[in-house]
Amino acid sequence: MAQRRMFSKKIVETDFFMEMSPTAKLLYFYLNMSADDDGFVGNPKTIKLISGATDDDLKILIAKQFIIPFDSGVIVIKDWKIHNYIQKDRYNQTQYLDEKKQLLVEENGTYTKCIQDVSSLDTQVRLGKSKDRLGNSNNTMSDKSDDVIPYSEIISYLNEKTGRSFRTTEAHKRFIKARWNENYKLDDFKRVVDNKVADWTGKTINGQPAEKYLQPSTLFGTKFDNYLNQTPMRQEQAQPYDDLGLPF
Repeated sequence: MAQRRMFSKKIVETDFFMEMSPTAKLLYFYLNMSADDDGFVGNPKTIKLISGATDDDLKILIAKQFIIPFDSGVIVIKDWKIHNYIQKDRYNQTQYLDEKKQLLVEENGTYTKCIQDVSSLDTQVRLGKSKDRLGNSNNTMSDKSDDVIPYSEIISYLNEKTGRSFRTTEAHKRFIKARWNENYKLDDFKRVVDNKVADWTGKTINGQPAEKYLQPSTLFGTKFDNYLNQTPMRQEQAQPYDDLGLPF
């Protein structure tokens, strides 16, 4: 295995990356340094302990799609091929071949996890794509045109309810589009905002103001359906959130 690793400024100097906590960023660098020549890490929990990071930091990297997890416990660095080019005479193929078969390499070099086996995609059309943070595609169940997605209305509603001033950036649109492609509608986004505003206003999570998580990357991320279907807590029912961890 090659002993040197490189990092692309295209990834690690983006606002999307810099928004993460220092320990989550440190964990990302450690995982990259520990990955094999295909970007796979077989012991991410051990690397987490070595780096001094937490379970929440690992969840952040997964939620923000900097790493891709597998049922086996293995993870792969999504942007590995953007960071690193390894010469053929120094390259050693990963031992995690089953996991590798579940991936596609997009045109920009990022890994994407397949819904179905890669070999079956030779003769079948992929099921939908949504733009990732680099402007290329990730698989989803369907891909709706940007013309029909009410990005501005969703962000405006969030700003109205939280008193914030988020803009309709590409990063925010990516989260909204991912959920829209899962057939959620405008009323669903508004309900998630209402639920979490009621749930988190005036509360703390692990000693931090819960209101800081009232942002598109959290509300419209991978726990969207949980937030949509929860019953908002009344103010008098406030309880500590220490057992919940970061709300992704």
